[in-house]
Amino acid sequence: MKVKIVRHLDVVLAHDYLTQRGGAERVTVELARALNPRYLITAIYSPEDAFPEMNRISIRSTALSRVKLFRRDSRLALPLLASTWNFIRPVRADAVVCSSSGWAHALRTAGATRKIVYCHNPARWLYQADDYLLDRPWPVRVALGLLRAGLLKWDRKAAASADVYIANSTSVAERIRQVYGREARVVFPPVSVDPTLPAEPVPTLAGKTFFLMVGRSRGYKGAQPLVEAFRGMPEHVLAVAGGGKILDAPANVVATGYVSEAKLRWLYANARALISVSREDFGLTPIEANAFGTPVLLLRAGGFLDSTDEGTSGLFIDDATPEAIRSAVRAFPDTWDTDAIKRHAEKFSPHRFHEAIRRIVAETCNAG
Repeated sequence: MKVKIVRHLDVVLAHDYLTQRGGAERVTVELARALNPRYLITAIYSPEDAFPEMNRISIRSTALSRVKLFRRDSRLALPLLASTWNFIRPVRADAVVCSSSGWAHALRTAGATRKIVYCHNPARWLYQADDYLLDRPWPVRVALGLLRAGLLKWDRKAAASADVYIANSTSVAERIRQVYGREARVVFPPVSVDPTLPAEPVPTLAGKTFFLMVGRSRGYKGAQPLVEAFRGMPEHVLAVAGGGKILDAPANVVATGYVSEAKLRWLYANARALISVSREDFGLTPIEANAFGTPVLLLRAGGFLDSTDEGTSGLFIDDATPEAIRSAVRAFPDTWDTDAIKRHAEKFSPHRFHEAIRRIVAETCNAG
């Protein structure tokens, strides 16, 4: 039998919602580059908040996109998302590839369409609710409590409808096995920052030596333990890039708010190290920092175990307590082999990711 290659396949891409510029959204951009989809389906689309690369893709969104409140904070739409995905017309194509953290994997298909799920994590609000619901609006917490039993059934039915599951890390593959009883192939996300592009300094940090945290400062992203740790280390500076509130930050914690890609490149290139004690499913920011030759200091947990070569690309913190963080920061080496760090980042190149995804899609379609 002649094997089809991806460029001759009709592929439709799906993603939960496009309302922010996070790691899962970066991966969705790379999935689109790899697969050249006919179009992308999403529940909520906010063009001004999504990556500009999304403008090059034909995007179909639902009526939820018309609600400004949902575009601003997609968490508020949580009680409506399951029914929204249920009402999307079944897709007919060679393959549907769902970039999912809990919603897009429910996209229905028609005919012989094969469904492949690239899973960033099984739904946090169902299986890691304590982490996910921290700092969530109270209406969301109440609604989830009332809907949880039905959502569990809905979620498992959606997972069972996939032909192939892909996990973004070994820890997520294990969660998929525990939650859905399915085996998943592991394809690490790619680093998509380009260190050769121009950088723009961040004035509040110019001339300073600083540790860098990049994130949204929400609950499980772990900003507050770092803030408390650096409160006790006035001799060290912590730069926090991203949105969200930082409560009662000391003078040596500099919150930049959202930054442009050019400023983010400057932060990566000039940081002493990237630091994070969040529990990430994979975590792209360490690889992005490594691409600039910058080492990392990370919690020994989750996807960081996949993305870090201890002693070469960075070091681990064994506990997320302020005391453990302070000890690790004070002991962090001043000198690193930047060339070795960059070589480590090359293992997570977009080219390798594209090839792996194309291979799985082609194999799945030809097995049908």
